[in-house]
Amino acid sequence: MMRLSFVHRHARRMLAGGLALLAAGAAVSAAAATVTVQVLDVTGAPVPNAVVYAEPAGGQVVPKSLKQAEVEQKDVKFFPLVSVVQVGTPILFPNHDKVRHHVYSFSPAKTFELKLYSGVPTSPIVFDKVGTVVLGCNIHDQMVAYVQVVNTPFFGKTDMAGRVKLDGLVNGKYALKAWYFKMAPNEAAMEQPITYQGADMNASVKLAVKAVPVE
Repeated sequence: MMRLSFVHRHARRMLAGGLALLAAGAAVSAAAATVTVQVLDVTGAPVPNAVVYAEPAGGQVVPKSLKQAEVEQKDVKFFPLVSVVQVGTPILFPNHDKVRHHVYSFSPAKTFELKLYSGVPTSPIVFDKVGTVVLGCNIHDQMVAYVQVVNTPFFGKTDMAGRVKLDGLVNGKYALKAWYFKMAPNEAAMEQPITYQGADMNASVKLAVKAVPVE
């Protein structure tokens, strides 16, 4: 009788362990699911450097992911040309050139200036308002870059094939948006609704602009 009880207890433990592993596997699978977005231009060509983001539309709580970002100055250019951050993110502007730069923006989403400097500024700039921020240098007019500030942690930038993967979404409805730096000033991001149900899915966005070659 004692032997039988031991076997039953062992079987129950094995069953519970197996169920736990299955649940963990399901959770990992759900967490690994992604939304792959293809962005095309008016001719049907892929658009690199397009910003894509998913804004919750069903009342979901928007989590914060505010890791400090960087826009560096090198070879008298800004790198990267296009950045995307969640609202409230601090951005550092290190100058790796041998000449000094005067970084500024007059954009409504963030007006600031870092007067002539070399090296790394002592403090980052906090981008605390949603919108497009155009960066320039008061000394070198050819230096231009863009920061798209969004109200969601579900964002990314397209690769050379015009594709981007969005991770971390929870089940629900979203407004899928795409923005490109060659769109007209103050032009709203292209938007379409999607419903995410916890599995890998694909989406496509076509912009009414022509993509420019990546240098």
